[in-house]
Amino acid sequence: MKLFTVHAVPPQPPGPEGWPEPKARPPALLPEGFCVAAGVLGFLWFAWHRLWWEAAAMFLLPLLAALVLPEPLLSTTIVVLHLVAGFEARDRQRLRLERQGMALAGVIVAQDEDLAWFRLGQQRPDLVRQLP
Repeated sequence: MKLFTVHAVPPQPPGPEGWPEPKARPPALLPEGFCVAAGVLGFLWFAWHRLWWEAAAMFLLPLLAALVLPEPLLSTTIVVLHLVAGFEARDRQRLRLERQGMALAGVIVAQDEDLAWFRLGQQRPDLVRQLP
């Protein structure tokens, strides 16, 4: 079983009668745990997800390590850097969503993402109505 965190924008108050309702951003599901793609791809994964500061760090830290560290320590440092990136990737995504106004709306336990969306629909139908 996997844990998924649900991030959603708080519901907007209705406008005056006759006005269209404001379009809400759909919720986001993020799996908990180690992100293999971020651990392997590093810089590219962070840049793809528009985590610019983390992408810059994943680009510059290996270059700096290659210039400063001797060869026996360099390979270990690169491996540790990619492990840290894999463990921190989802937390960085959550922080980005919070900065964009999408607060933590709940936690879903499911075997895969499809079942997590189904359970989200059962537990929080108000969030699923916002899907495009």
